[in-house]
Amino acid sequence: MRKDYHTVKFYGESEIVIQKSKFLTFVKRATTEEEAVDFINEIKKLHHTATHNCSAYLIGEHDGIQKANDDGEPTGTAGVPMLEVLKKQGLQDTVVVVTRYFGGIKLGGGGLIRAYGRATTEGITATGVVERRNHYLIKVTIDYTWLGKVENEARQSPYPLKEILYADGVELFLYVPIAKESTFIEWMTEMTNGQAKIDVVDNAFLEFDV
Repeated sequence: MRKDYHTVKFYGESEIVIQKSKFLTFVKRATTEEEAVDFINEIKKLHHTATHNCSAYLIGEHDGIQKANDDGEPTGTAGVPMLEVLKKQGLQDTVVVVTRYFGGIKLGGGGLIRAYGRATTEGITATGVVERRNHYLIKVTIDYTWLGKVENEARQSPYPLKEILYADGVELFLYVPIAKESTFIEWMTEMTNGQAKIDVVDNAFLEFDV
């Protein structure tokens, strides 16, 4: 089961100018390499007149897929610095494209590394970062006589209430952090004097701003 992790929000972009060269940064969440490659190609098509469209991405729980592309810049001066920013920020499932429109002034190897690193950092800042925390979706089935108390307590608890279904009994669906499952069950059991039926029905990631 995948652990909690950090990634970017869905999409963002930024722009900086360094020594008359314009650097446009495009950032997107991507959960597969195909998504990352499609996004890179989309930006390349959109900015086909740019001098360079450099890219980097990290995909998978343990960064099992990672690529960096200098797109014509001197080897190691663009894609790799971009990738290093993603790693240092601890991001997963993230693709970045930095599009450069050359302004006539050469930056040199060190200048390029700093420029692409800065462009990537600013693009991520503009996009925003979230922590995705893995939760169980737990169904609590109770008799209608418990509804008022349990619903009130649930809405005031740290466990997000997804929905309530009304049938022969009442079914409340709550998100519970995986590490808090035992604590939740004890809390709910005590609250209902052991009259609640508690079942894990699914798991899902919830996102929280960082």
